Order: sequence, then C-alpha cells, then structure tokens
Amino acid sequence: MSTSASLHDAAVARKEQVHVLLVEDDDGDALLVEELLHDVQAPITLQRARSVTEACGLLLGAACVLLDLGLPDSEGLQGLGRLLGLDPEAAIVVLTGVADDHLGEEAVRAGAQDYLIKGEVGGRMLNRVIRYAVERRRAEEAQRELQAARIYAEENARLERGLLPSPVLSDPVLSVSARCLAGGQHRLLGGDFYDVVEVPDGWVHALIGDVCGRGAAEAALGVCLRVAWRALVLAGRPAEDIFDAVQQVLEHERQDDTMFATLCMVSVAPGRRSARVRLAGHPPPMLVTPGGVTELDAPASPPPGLSRNREWPAREVELGEHWSLLMFTDGLIEGRVGSGYDRLGAEGLIGLLTEALGDSDAKAGMLVDERLLDRVIDDVRGLNGGDLDDDLAVLALSYAPDSHGE
Repeated sequence: MSTSASLHDAAVARKEQVHVLLVEDDDGDALLVEELLHDVQAPITLQRARSVTEACGLLLGAACVLLDLGLPDSEGLQGLGRLLGLDPEAAIVVLTGVADDHLGEEAVRAGAQDYLIKGEVGGRMLNRVIRYAVERRRAEEAQRELQAARIYAEENARLERGLLPSPVLSDPVLSVSARCLAGGQHRLLGGDFYDVVEVPDGWVHALIGDVCGRGAAEAALGVCLRVAWRALVLAGRPAEDIFDAVQQVLEHERQDDTMFATLCMVSVAPGRRSARVRLAGHPPPMLVTPGGVTELDAPASPPPGLSRNREWPAREVELGEHWSLLMFTDGLIEGRVGSGYDRLGAEGLIGLLTEALGDSDAKAGMLVDERLLDRVIDDVRGLNGGDLDDDLAVLALSYAPDSHGE
C-alpha cells in the first residue's frame, strides 16, 4: 500500500462515524446501498429495518434514516409521518423509484431532509446527502438551542431588572452600593431582592428580602414583593401597612403554601442621624461608622408566609454623623468556615468587615463602597472554599456629608 493511500485511509478512519438506519424491505436494494457506501469508504455504519414498525424501535439511536417509501406496513408518506411523529426532528432521507419522483418532493415538504431516486444515485452522492442531512439537523438543533437560550436570557434579564432595580434617590450625600450573586453553579436567579426609595418628605426607605428557594418561581415572587413594596412606599403608606400588604401579596402570588420570604426594612429619617429598623425573619443589618461595626437589632417578627402576623414593630436606632448601613441576605453569613461545620455568622462577618475597613483607604464618610463589598464577598467565598451554596444579596446605604462636592 502506498504512503498516500495509507494517509487517505487514516483520514477516513478519523472521520466521525455516522449511524444510519436503513428502512428497506428489499434485500437487493439494501445490499446496493451498503455496497455504494463501502465503495467510497464512507464512515457510516448501517443498521437495517424491514418495516416502519421495526424502525420505530430503532429510531432513537440513528443520526440519519434512509427510508424507502414502499414498505409492507406503510404506503406513500405514511411511514414518514409515523417516524416524524416519534421524533419530529429526525433527519430522514427518503428513497423513491423513478415513477415516485413527485413523492420525494412531497416528502421534503412533509419534513424529510432530502430524497433520492433509486438507480440514479452513486456512492459519493449518497454519502454527501447523508452527511448534509445530519449537519442540517445539527444546525437546526443549534439554532433552536440558541433561540431558547436567547429567550431564557431575556427572561432572566427581565427578572433581574425586577429584583435589582435602580434606586429612587435624590439626596446627593447618600450613596448606594449593591451586589447580588447566584449560589453554587446555579445560573437562575433566586428570590433575593432589594430596593431603595426616597419619598418627598425626606425619608429614605431601604429593603432587602429573600424568598425561600431558588429558581424562576422564587424570582418571580420576589419581583412581585419588591414592586408591591415600592408602590406602597411611593404612595406614602405607613411601614406597618406596607409589611402587611406585602404579606398579602405573597399569600396570593405564591405557587404553593410552603413559599415564604424574609424581609428587612430600614427607614432613615430626613436628618440622616437616626433610622427605624424592622425585621421579619431576616438577619439584622450592620451599622458601620468610624467607630466600628455593630449589629442593629429589632423586635423579631415572623417571616411573611409562615404566619398570619399583622404587627411589625420597629426599633429606633442612632446612626451618627458618618455611616453605612449594610443589609444582606443570609447567603452571606451561612457559608462555612474551613472544612468543618462552623458557619461564618454575624460575628464572623463583623470581623471581615473590620479587617476590610482597616485595609481600606476610603475616607471616613465613605465607609462601604462597591470595592469593599467585593472584598468582603471574596473573603466569605475564600473561607467557604469556593462558591457559596446559597444566593446572596448585599445592599450598602452610606451617608457621607463631608465628601459631597469634593
């Protein structure tokens, strides 16, 4: 054997083997197809079925089907219809006689990839038609997957805009920094959400919440709750009424009775030196000042969705002259510390914040910004040994009057 022939054979062997199902009841025609492909060394493995009924059981493993239109259990396009009924995306090439040429055209209109006329096709053409049919099917599948991915991305983007809105904030000495990350390898948004709204009387209301669970249903419910909260705040409703209405929205919009949410709402007074904190099953926020990091507590209220609670008491807190309020979902503090079962917890988060602030060159009035949030999140992930299991959302509302205009 010559060197060039050896190289050719090696190249053919490297080609992808295509599994073709030949549906043909005539032994002579079946042998002819096999010889035509063998003569051109087509990298094709043939499996034969003698009827459409037999082919139905073999269809799943075939990349392409060569289908005779004259079979014992089908007439005309009946066999094509049965196979496409099982797999609408099957790559089927029909085989017709000269007198049935018009059937081939009808078969293509009915869903076949192509048609061949018996006795008028050689090995190279047969191989090429099979290859083209397989590649067209793959291209169509890729296009469908691309379209599905595009729709999926658009839906996720709409959910993201609903969960993570632009703050309604006019006070120039207030700033907002936020981060929201999916836990583990999940790419679907979870039910974590936040919002910040300043109302005409000067009060600034900040919200962070977490719908229990992860996925599209939780994200959609989170959007409903956040939008309801914003609408009620802008309407000037009292905070107690807002929480009560949000709970009613949750009860009406959730898919099942097991879904619930946790909420934390902080309302900053117009003078920016004090605030009211309300918690509904949610971790307390952190107050960051030049003097250090402290956890702000408030009377405990149950999460909306788990009870019929109608009272949402608040705690008045002093903020100081320069401050940042750090609000977060429990995904930030429930990561592991090392290889054991210990969790970071609130104390661990305070330690990470204190260390990050000590290393920061930020001015005293700008205690928490996006770079510091990224630093803390990276530290939390590092202690966990990688991606966190749960989604997380972090919101920092900062007041730095001395930095305004500089």
